[in-house]
Amino acid sequence: MRLDGKTAVITGAASGIGRATAETLAQAGAHVLLGDIAEEGGEQSAAAIRAGGFGADFIRLDVTDLDSIEAFRRAAYERCGHVDIVANVAGWGKVEPFVKNTPDFWRKVIDLNLLGPIAFTRAFVDAMIERKAGKVVIVSSDAGRVGSLGESVYAGAKGGAIAFTKSLAREMARFNINVNCVCPGPTDTPLLAAVPEKHREAFVRVTPMGRLAKPSEVADAVLFFASKRADFITGQIISVSGGLTLAG
Repeated sequence: MRLDGKTAVITGAASGIGRATAETLAQAGAHVLLGDIAEEGGEQSAAAIRAGGFGADFIRLDVTDLDSIEAFRRAAYERCGHVDIVANVAGWGKVEPFVKNTPDFWRKVIDLNLLGPIAFTRAFVDAMIERKAGKVVIVSSDAGRVGSLGESVYAGAKGGAIAFTKSLAREMARFNINVNCVCPGPTDTPLLAAVPEKHREAFVRVTPMGRLAKPSEVADAVLFFASKRADFITGQIISVSGGLTLAG
């Protein structure tokens, strides 16, 4: 699955699934533009990709800030001239009973996991419509498909991202723009490392394949949707969960 000559923008690319996605798309031949609020980590990720002989640049990005998104969009087109692939990977959450959530917590979760992908996608679709070509991939979560204990608002936001994917796919199909969604299960990322160890062990126990996902395995699903192999696929969801969510 080659992406030679393509430009990809990736949110949340300083670490975890976002960094793995940037590495995977770059290794497939795309020039990747990494966006993240963590500037040091983002610069290091881009430098590591370049050290491997691939094309990468870091541009600071806060997906909850419309001005930051617009600045990223302008910089992307100034550097590369076109954007072929939009990969929305940035997200955040924590395990906490709903009754202990605060309104500020709700807003942060919804801004990062739902409004962020909506706003970032919106920044690039006009040019894709004009070119009548493009791939949009949204990384949601299996929490949005089947629910997750202690993550009610997070699951709600991720479920919204899934519905957004399906609806936008219907609107963009006539412009030859594919919009698809990857739903990871528990994945070995810095975000999961912040979860209590007993919860991580429970995730492993209930996963039929007996382990957590690797970020690179989620990135491989993003690569598939970004490639020509998925040219006639839109509005679809791939679960990367080792069999954890076989139903739902």
